[in-house]
Amino acid sequence: MLRKGIAAAPGIVIGRAVVKAEETLHYDRHTLDPDQVGAELDRFRASVKAADHDLEQIKEKTRREIGEGEARIFEAHQLFLQDPEFVGSIEAKIESERVNAEAAVQEVRDSFVAIFESMDDEYMRERAADLRDVSQRLLKKLLGVHDELQADFAEPVVLVVHDLTPSDTAQLDRDKVKGFITNIGGRTSHSAIMARTMEIPAVVGMSDITERLQTGDLVIVDGLQGEVHIRPDQALVETYEEKRLAYEKQKADWARLVHEESVTADGHRVELAANIGNPQDAVQALENGAEGIGLFRTEFLYMGRDSFPSEEEQFAAYKAVAETMGQDRPVVIRTLDIGGDKELPYLDLPKELNPFLGYRAIRLCLDRVDLFKTQLRALLRASAYGNVKIMYPMIATLAELRRANQILNEVKAELRSQNIAFNEELEVGIMIEIPAAALVADQLAKEADFFSIGTNDLIQYVMAADRMNEQVSYLYDPYNPAILRLIHQVIKAAHQEGKWVGMCGEMAGEELAIPILLGFGLDEFSMSATSILRARHLLKKLDYQSLQQISQHVLSLESGEEIKAYIQESVLNKL
Repeated sequence: MLRKGIAAAPGIVIGRAVVKAEETLHYDRHTLDPDQVGAELDRFRASVKAADHDLEQIKEKTRREIGEGEARIFEAHQLFLQDPEFVGSIEAKIESERVNAEAAVQEVRDSFVAIFESMDDEYMRERAADLRDVSQRLLKKLLGVHDELQADFAEPVVLVVHDLTPSDTAQLDRDKVKGFITNIGGRTSHSAIMARTMEIPAVVGMSDITERLQTGDLVIVDGLQGEVHIRPDQALVETYEEKRLAYEKQKADWARLVHEESVTADGHRVELAANIGNPQDAVQALENGAEGIGLFRTEFLYMGRDSFPSEEEQFAAYKAVAETMGQDRPVVIRTLDIGGDKELPYLDLPKELNPFLGYRAIRLCLDRVDLFKTQLRALLRASAYGNVKIMYPMIATLAELRRANQILNEVKAELRSQNIAFNEELEVGIMIEIPAAALVADQLAKEADFFSIGTNDLIQYVMAADRMNEQVSYLYDPYNPAILRLIHQVIKAAHQEGKWVGMCGEMAGEELAIPILLGFGLDEFSMSATSILRARHLLKKLDYQSLQQISQHVLSLESGEEIKAYIQESVLNKL
């Protein structure tokens, strides 16, 4: 039986399943007597201390066995336990409502998780899983429950669970757990990121896989295609054993490309860059052969806290990435893309009927110039330490770009007057993610130094289809002719003004999309770090000259399905 999910960590494994039921912690919500509140607060604070001790041990184990970047995940978890907004809210609920600590933890957690999950950015939505992990650890401490997931397995297994937290993943014995499958989760969850680093094949987001499988069932996990085969016959097992061996050989071939340039078979050079969410991700980007950072999301600096980050905090983060990548590798840093759907408790924004079309990103920054200038100062100062480029999100009009640049020039003048160094030649570009910007790309290209096409938002705005809404998900198709024509138009407009164009949406790393985008003339492909070597391997087999003609033909086709079939047949099947 074949089941489809999300390919979270590449690889193929064939093994026996061990199914772990979703863990349910049982407790009642009850009201405390006034004289019990003090003791309950002490009990909660003791659980925080014990949870922090656990996380410190997990962090050190992760640092030794997996890597520094992954260990920082648990530093972020520890910050939740030190966050006065999170911990303080729990304590306030215990005191003001006189409820037991377990109920307070769950209710505050649910409130915070709802904020994260309402965000449009997949990376930020996945941070809800981190908060759940920390909260679950607190609840276990309060209830005296010990972890059972880490039981010793007699033989190598495929772990099948409802969800796998980052701390669960970090503690997996790679000699015993050869792969895992979950009901929920996505590619950008920390568990998925860690699984890729640990090279444990994983398929996530399978809805009810824990009900479909039983412990002892033979299962094939295809983390390349996001497929799980339940109780396969011997012929299928043999087929997948051949695929597994072929993939291992392919990985060895890819590894040899880490330090090579991204050049097509006929000598056309492009740039393969990484999308990152924090400074630690830059290390993984380099390890995977990134030639730069195509998108550094700065929102992580603003989340999970009760006040705005200072200029010094921001400067330290931006400088760290610039120094990690060095002078020769560009670092494109997106200015604050928050507000509307990405709610910050301390920002105190009004509720909006449609936050995806509301007061957010550059619209917020142009209104709250004080916040914008603080970030711009930090970015400019960091530009003295590497090849930093600034990128404005959600630009819709030429007037917005001009106003943003006016504010940037004011900040530059301030720094000059204070004799603070920055790169005077720093490039400033914009994200093309609003259809209006794409349609006036010829005008914007005269004043922006570069474009980066944000396909995740562009597609849903062009098609008027929420990508999280299953009922209209059929419309969210990056290969729809309307999307491809718009992308082609944007690249052409930029090139006519001598400007370069990148793409930082998920589409940039897709095997079917790369030949089309290359033929259109896309200069930079920015993707998940773990996709870079695979993309470079593909690029080296493609012919740029022939792809220009093929991509022109793509523009005449009538549907996404027709386009995908044409690229598969005319390009990929011939490699």
